[in-house]
Amino acid sequence: MEITVSANLSSKIPEFKVGVITYENIEVGPSPQMVKGRLQLFQEALFFDLEEKELTDFSGIKVWREIFKATGTNPSRYRPSVEALYRRVKKQNYLTPIHSAIDLNNFFSLLYEVPIGIYDAEKLTGDISIKIGEGADGYDGLNGRFNSMENMITSADHAGAFGSPYVDSERTKVTEETKKAIQIIYLQPNTSTTEANQLTKSLMDMFLEIHGGEGTYSIMEGY
Repeated sequence: MEITVSANLSSKIPEFKVGVITYENIEVGPSPQMVKGRLQLFQEALFFDLEEKELTDFSGIKVWREIFKATGTNPSRYRPSVEALYRRVKKQNYLTPIHSAIDLNNFFSLLYEVPIGIYDAEKLTGDISIKIGEGADGYDGLNGRFNSMENMITSADHAGAFGSPYVDSERTKVTEETKKAIQIIYLQPNTSTTEANQLTKSLMDMFLEIHGGEGTYSIMEGY
């Protein structure tokens, strides 16, 4: 399976980059107390930060709003997923545990201030393109409705669009039956290649510590 960043995206965001992690032989289940505790403590600390700061004082949220605007998405109507998480914390509507893969995904999204998607690799077919969506791109999302991906950053396989830094699809969601997964970290474009590797490897190492199995990672950039 090859993953590429399309020309229509890299032409608008020249420094666009993602960390891509592929996992095999993982065991997803209820989160261990360590993960639940870290997620809760981080949200509580972040809540007090958010009492003192605006959302756009956080570089990741500010940058991702700018990226959405640059690709043709209104970030006030379609919020980057990391901003949606921060808004929940600001309202003390804390994230509750779902399962180990999603909980860890949410923790690192809050920590790194970037959208992160995780997908069941066995529900994907063929190569993956990360691109700006066109009129026919869309899917039933985890937000409970159909989402058009026109003019939005989206990932698509041979069966169509399945993920984005806005909301992911029902089709490829990770469950407790998932054994193989692909994780996409939508890095801040100004992140250096060295830091991008460090952030991606750090996430992968903790994921494997919790879920077992094997993982490989790479940094994908536009051309």
